[in-house]
Amino acid sequence: MPTTYFTSDTHFDDPRVLRIDRRPFADLDLHDETLIRNWNERVKEDDEVFHLGDVMSTRRSSPETLLARLNGRKHLIVGNNDPQMVQDWPGWASVRSYLEMELDGHFLILCHYPFRTWNRMGKGSVNLHGHSHGRLKPMPRQFDVGVDPQALYPVTLAEILASRTRGRKATAPVRPDPGPGSA
Repeated sequence: MPTTYFTSDTHFDDPRVLRIDRRPFADLDLHDETLIRNWNERVKEDDEVFHLGDVMSTRRSSPETLLARLNGRKHLIVGNNDPQMVQDWPGWASVRSYLEMELDGHFLILCHYPFRTWNRMGKGSVNLHGHSHGRLKPMPRQFDVGVDPQALYPVTLAEILASRTRGRKATAPVRPDPGPGSA
């Protein structure tokens, strides 16, 4: 059975991420090869991957060369740093700016940008986003799936939801422990 993964802000082939985001790599080639290895370690050929934008620059390589090396059936949610050449790559299973979907009993809102409010927010929906590189204080049921806050790996919905106590409390309130002697 295929697994669904989420990721964002890989910024392949973009030297700015080493400086701006302070990613721990000596050079861009090591950065790109590490992210490709991490992706393919987790994602199998029949898995689904939703990339929530800022995939790559096209300064040194083409989408055909780089993206074809990544496992899985890939969907693009367009980010602000996705050139038209990346958006037009024929290997994408879909290309959108925004997506609402259900997965494992959860209603998900996918966009490159984090939202202040989103559809069905009051009914437990979850906002998955990128763009902020882990620097934005999240709201309940809002998760940055970018590689910076996700240890440079694509992640599953179960991993995302378990990653923050605040997110778990928002969907499953915890009752206080009554203490010893209560039955």
